[in-house]
Amino acid sequence: MRFADLKNEYSAGSIPVINHAAFGAKALLELERLTGLKEVKKAIAEVTAYTLMQNRRARMQLKASPNVLHMLFKGNPGTGKTTVARNLGKIFNEIGLLSKGHLVEVERADLVGEYIGHTAQKTREMIKKSLGGIMFVDEAYTLAQGGDKDFGPEAIATIVKALEDYRDNLIVILAGYSREMEYFMNSNPGLRSRFPIQIDFSDYSADELYNIALQLYQERDYELTAKCRWKLRQMFNDFTKWHHPHSGNARYVRNVVEKSIRLQALRLVDRHDLSRKELMVISESDLPSAQDANA
Repeated sequence: MRFADLKNEYSAGSIPVINHAAFGAKALLELERLTGLKEVKKAIAEVTAYTLMQNRRARMQLKASPNVLHMLFKGNPGTGKTTVARNLGKIFNEIGLLSKGHLVEVERADLVGEYIGHTAQKTREMIKKSLGGIMFVDEAYTLAQGGDKDFGPEAIATIVKALEDYRDNLIVILAGYSREMEYFMNSNPGLRSRFPIQIDFSDYSADELYNIALQLYQERDYELTAKCRWKLRQMFNDFTKWHHPHSGNARYVRNVVEKSIRLQALRLVDRHDLSRKELMVISESDLPSAQDANA
């Protein structure tokens, strides 16, 4: 869905949808091209438009609210959280909010040390690497799961301090499963107010998984036979009905695509008279079983 098409999703008098051409945000076009993520795209449109308007108000000597853009990304694995965060860094760089716009991905092991003082040091190092961009803390809730003697809360406290110290050139995104992230936010009373933007990433539908797969094959110069397309669609229909809530999503799609390419290579490796077309075609026999795709 294009940002221009989101216009109908807003009631009359609400915030207008961003016209990315007005400020040349190429990253918005990249976000538009991602399959699905309708509600996520709406949220990013609102955040970006709000930021632009507050900056414009400030230039006109009007009262402007501070840009508090630290976020929570909640959802299962493979729902696009990291991809959207990386894209968001580019968007904020292009509109002048972040000086670099890069993404630094961190997890508990990158932040929590083994002795007193070590955690604050490690966390500050990650923050320093993130300045000018976004620090993306994956499975952030694990910082509050270690018990009374754990150093996770020290990492949280160091991050909270950095939100104030570097508020003009750092955005922190905390990501993880929805239920666990709610528990995490309740573990520290000051977190919720410092992360006012919460974006939910829904699981992909079967049609969206299928379209993601087609895009991956196209990017790699592969084509699917009609029977292969039918079988692939059935695989994703079954996956959305029976998969565990914390399993793959788009990661499952990538596994299927990469496994099928390897199986096609195995089918063709002994042939020496291959045409260009044969090198491109993926047949239904090349698709892995559901068990193999999940391995």
